[in-house]
Amino acid sequence: MTSESVPRTTEPAAPARQRRQRVNWAPYLLILPSLLYLAIFFALPMVRAIRLAVWDDGALLTLRDEAAAGSRSAGSLPQGTQIALLDRQGIVVAPDELAGGTALTETWLRVAAADPNGQQVTGWVSDSRIRVRATDAQGAPSEGTVRPKLGATADPLTSVYAEPNERSAVTGSLANSAVVSIQEQAMLEVWFRIEGQNEGQTVAGWAPSRALQVYDETSGRIDAGDTGQFTTAYIEKMLNDRFFKPALGTTLLLMVIIIPVQFILAIIMALVIQARLKFSTVFLAIFAIPLAASDLAVGIVFSSIFTQNGYLNSILQALGLISSAQPYLTADTRHWIIIAIWLAEVWRATAIVMIIVVSGLQAISQEVLEAAEVFGASLWQRVRHVILPMLKPSLQVALILRTILALQVFAVVIALSGGEVVTVLANETYRQYYDLRNMNLAAAYAGFILVISMITAVIYLRMVRTQEEAGQ
Repeated sequence: MTSESVPRTTEPAAPARQRRQRVNWAPYLLILPSLLYLAIFFALPMVRAIRLAVWDDGALLTLRDEAAAGSRSAGSLPQGTQIALLDRQGIVVAPDELAGGTALTETWLRVAAADPNGQQVTGWVSDSRIRVRATDAQGAPSEGTVRPKLGATADPLTSVYAEPNERSAVTGSLANSAVVSIQEQAMLEVWFRIEGQNEGQTVAGWAPSRALQVYDETSGRIDAGDTGQFTTAYIEKMLNDRFFKPALGTTLLLMVIIIPVQFILAIIMALVIQARLKFSTVFLAIFAIPLAASDLAVGIVFSSIFTQNGYLNSILQALGLISSAQPYLTADTRHWIIIAIWLAEVWRATAIVMIIVVSGLQAISQEVLEAAEVFGASLWQRVRHVILPMLKPSLQVALILRTILALQVFAVVIALSGGEVVTVLANETYRQYYDLRNMNLAAAYAGFILVISMITAVIYLRMVRTQEEAGQ
């Protein structure tokens, strides 16, 4: 018997790449605009502010081997270093480079005249040796005479140089009162060869006068640098500022006395709304009214209440509680200013916490609350053992938000105290930036507020996480 072989059939294997899960790029594309916005309008300004607080663009002055900006470096000296002036030299610069600066300058004139021997001489002479007698249509000097040298022993001749530099070659000499034709003028900046101490080492080299403060012919100090360096000087200056401790103390005090009251009131207001009473919608509208008012408007309103001719004095006088108007917003009544700020902030910002708490209450299942009520739990027991534990995420968000906003209290303080009697960190930041024009110190204050906000937020998050882990 013959057996016939049956051919085997195999199915084609699926490509390996077909089994791979495709990456869904849609979520990344959706958050890309937000990331770009945060990078441009948050991250970059924050980095810039931090840099201003810890970086000094003019901390060091680079000295040169020669009196020229492009020459080799001879070392560096810190800003403020006391220096000795060893030599001086002028170099030609463009007039616009010296506009508005403090540089010491020299003006040199290119002249043509006959020397005592009748030979024609052409070259450069300092304008201190030439008395200008005439100018052209553009106002440039065109003719003059050589100034006579004073003193019986003075050299009667004035040297003429190949370049506007006393170190260049001498091309001839001119006699006193010689008539010269002025062909050109050049502006020179004075460079000094200086010497100073940097960390116990003596450093010497050339530096432009625009970077120096010259005391006399032999001494001076470095007034500006050209190289940046990390520094803690601005932070130290902030810490030693006479307004820093009062501003920090007042800011922390306001946080302590404002936030707890706001949370208690916000929870009560949220429970009233959540109870769905007959006029719950009206209550919500009334409670939310402060959200429509700006910080400055609230400050002005409460200022009108507490001024000597304000509503508070009028009411107390009408009730016969006081005989004459009392001053509340003065330097002698600082505690009343604190109370006014406290009342204004509580009235203004409690609604923010209330809205967050109301949102959290709406997320709690009514079945849980009804079950607690069925088992005989009182209102206080339901609030303590059911509502507040389930509100922890919302309260955490509200706490972080209110703490950050409390650190930023500014307009209310300005409206009620002018920022002088009572000051806060935000007010000092503004004062340093706007009034004193000290951007570096203002950045130090702003960075300090940022650090406190971040540390507080981390502490809050850590506390909540620890409590949750302990409950598991």
